Amino acid sequence: MSVVLPPSAAPRSAYPARVLPERLRRRLLALAEREEPVSAYLYDGEVAAGRARALREALPEWAAVHYAVKANSFPGVVRALAPHVDGFEVASRAELELALAALRERGGTGSPVPVVAAGPAKSVPVLTALVRAGVEAINAESALELHRISRIAVAEGTTARVALRVNPAGIPVTGSLRMGGAPSQFGIPEPDVPAVLREALRLPGLDVTGFHIHAASNNLDAESQAAYLRWCVEWSVRTARGHGVDLRHVDIGGGLGVAFEELAGEEPFDVARFGELAGRAEPPPGVRVVLEPGRFLVADCGWYAAEVTDVKHSYGTVFVVLRGGINHFQLPTSWDLVHNIAVLPVERWPDGLPRPGAAGARVTVVGELCTPEDTLVRDVRVDRVRAGDLVVFPYAGSYGWEFAMHSFLGHPVAERHLL
Repeated sequence: MSVVLPPSAAPRSAYPARVLPERLRRRLLALAEREEPVSAYLYDGEVAAGRARALREALPEWAAVHYAVKANSFPGVVRALAPHVDGFEVASRAELELALAALRERGGTGSPVPVVAAGPAKSVPVLTALVRAGVEAINAESALELHRISRIAVAEGTTARVALRVNPAGIPVTGSLRMGGAPSQFGIPEPDVPAVLREALRLPGLDVTGFHIHAASNNLDAESQAAYLRWCVEWSVRTARGHGVDLRHVDIGGGLGVAFEELAGEEPFDVARFGELAGRAEPPPGVRVVLEPGRFLVADCGWYAAEVTDVKHSYGTVFVVLRGGINHFQLPTSWDLVHNIAVLPVERWPDGLPRPGAAGARVTVVGELCTPEDTLVRDVRVDRVRAGDLVVFPYAGSYGWEFAMHSFLGHPVAERHLL
């Protein structure tokens, strides 16, 4: 009986070290000179900024790009993106504070503050902070949340802008992660929207500006993503007209895909084609269409690097053991993404110690935790790897440090550096 391997276990050859930018290699080799074993994320803010500029330039004027801070909340990355995005998407008070600080640094927050907020379980403290900040839209997930926002806004003597997050009955797009068109904790089921809208429109302290529909993530097909944008606009216009909503805001969420094997020839998301097709949507005058890319803007601006602490041969399998693992970089295991590695040779090695290694072999890369779940990649062919070398994961700029199991076993967390 054949065994079907998940994508993260698909056999592949490691990238050559030359795919790593020169200044990244220099910085990593400098870190390797220290006594403390290397385990770190390194980010290039200009790479993220360039990605944001390209997307913003491809889109029509009525579209807005709000960076989803959850993808990478390192302050240096958020600051690097601030001049090149229209705003931010946040899901907590900590993310709100980061976004507000970056907006102030770039030269003012404006009114309303160009921040949208999401999340299925916003607490009263979170909602209060959002109302006080005067954000562009709080994406309300339920009737109860609308009542909470109303009560806070009235107590604060202000009006809160809200958009209903909708879980549509069907969506014209697919991706690696679906959050719409199926039973979900996210949003208001489409059949319930009329009743919830009637309730929202009568509550004091609320300005219902539109809708939020974030239905799928990591779609690499520009044509279907543009069709999804047009569908969101058409659905929102039709629903707003049918229920007396003064439509000004349509938030289509994120969903732009990342080709994690782009270095090996996988086709990336076609930004120019997406922008061309999205421009045909033509929302009514005064309607702003918000995109919330996260991973798309920052995935390729970051690398996770960890020192090889040992190379072990066990019953025909070679294990490359890292200082780090899913306590630092959990995404490949949790989401079963196709990640690959490059091996950066480090010549420094203590005199008198054996230096185990492997050459021309397929290896399994594991971490330092006391569980077999701590496996990052399997069956990757390397030309050579030794204890003391560095294993580097490209495309680690999104959902890396933020998504990891920092406290498990109590090992030091991965460092973070801005190139």
